[in-house]
Amino acid sequence: MKMHNKRSLQPLVLAVASALLSMGAQAQNLAELYDSARAFDATYQSAKLQYDANLAKAEQARAGILPTAGVSAGASRTGFQNTSPVTDRSFSTQNAALTATQPIYRPANQAAYQQGLRQADLAKAQLDAAEQDLIVRTSQGYFDVLAAQDTLAFVRAQKAAVAEQLASATRNFEVGTSTITDTREAQARYDLVIAQEISAENDLRVKKLALDTLVGKTGAEPKTLLVPVNLPVVAPQDVNAWVMQSEAVHPSIRQAQSNLEIADLEVAKAEAGHKPTLDATASYNVQRNPSGTVTSLPITFRTNTANIGLTFNLPLFAGFATQNRIKETLSLKDKAQSDLEGARRAVALSTRTAYFGVQSGQGQVKALEAAELSSQSALDANKLGYQVGVRINIDVLNSQSQLFQTKRDLAQARYNVLLGDLRLRQANGTLTTDDLQKVNSLLAK
Repeated sequence: MKMHNKRSLQPLVLAVASALLSMGAQAQNLAELYDSARAFDATYQSAKLQYDANLAKAEQARAGILPTAGVSAGASRTGFQNTSPVTDRSFSTQNAALTATQPIYRPANQAAYQQGLRQADLAKAQLDAAEQDLIVRTSQGYFDVLAAQDTLAFVRAQKAAVAEQLASATRNFEVGTSTITDTREAQARYDLVIAQEISAENDLRVKKLALDTLVGKTGAEPKTLLVPVNLPVVAPQDVNAWVMQSEAVHPSIRQAQSNLEIADLEVAKAEAGHKPTLDATASYNVQRNPSGTVTSLPITFRTNTANIGLTFNLPLFAGFATQNRIKETLSLKDKAQSDLEGARRAVALSTRTAYFGVQSGQGQVKALEAAELSSQSALDANKLGYQVGVRINIDVLNSQSQLFQTKRDLAQARYNVLLGDLRLRQANGTLTTDDLQKVNSLLAK
């Protein structure tokens, strides 16, 4: 049962090298694909357009505290006839007027203006959330493709190794140095790895399609991760510090805070229903009669009228509408306060979960790196044992499968740590494109 072919990991090395070389052609890094996604992704573009619309809507509230002015003009013809004596005193009238109003005391308008400012803050928080979500979605799609490529590369390497074992078992059986059992076991392994290869190819195809759809490129090829890689260290290494950071910057908390302030100003608007208003008014009117009027001589005359004053209004009773409106806004304010507290709790929970997830992922990477070395040593030992006749073919195949699986799991764990770091920063609201650039620096040039 001794194997005469002393090839060791050549199938694995050749298959992985071939896969990585094919990936390097025309490859794009994470930052480049993010820029493409930012210009193409429909979800982000929708959020950006909504932000622009919200800013315009917020600016509309300023009109309530600014002066208004208008010009009007008109012309008319008045027919007048008297039967005794018969006279015709029809005449024309032409007029033009300029009016202006400046609110002096309108508490409801002032509250609406302040609401507009808060609406702008709310829109910015919503856009920030969309940008952070795009960073994570792009990174997820990017590393999904890399993980699928790794899986396919390792499956093909395992296929090459199993094919070599099958060929060796077949030769040994033909010359009578091994049993048919070895050949059948190798054939079963080979058939299984063929099925795994088909599944891996399809998974890679789907992952690439998802990334292409996100970034708007056909055949996007992510650059691979440099190995060995120095994974980022979580700093600060205190979960409470991460939670405290989120209080002031997280988009969800900022949105909830803005909503609370808007609700508080809505109460002020409702209470303004009991308060008086005061406006400054001014007008200038010109009236021209080319042929006089009924009571004047048929000559052209013109009247200019200027007016300036104050308009005071005090509401007395509105059928209890104002009182009930105040009750409504107070309840909505309490709801906004509860929503803010709920947002804080949700952000704290997601931040803690993400933090411990990254810590766990880093531990998994260290464990898998040690397992990779152990699996390599086990494979070398089994190959040596097989050569001297103390190990059988299935032992070598099992060792190779374990090494391939460990390498794949290690690559996936590294991707998960990098994604976990980005998700942690998204969870506490501090994620920016600078964090994306740090991950990008760990990729092949």
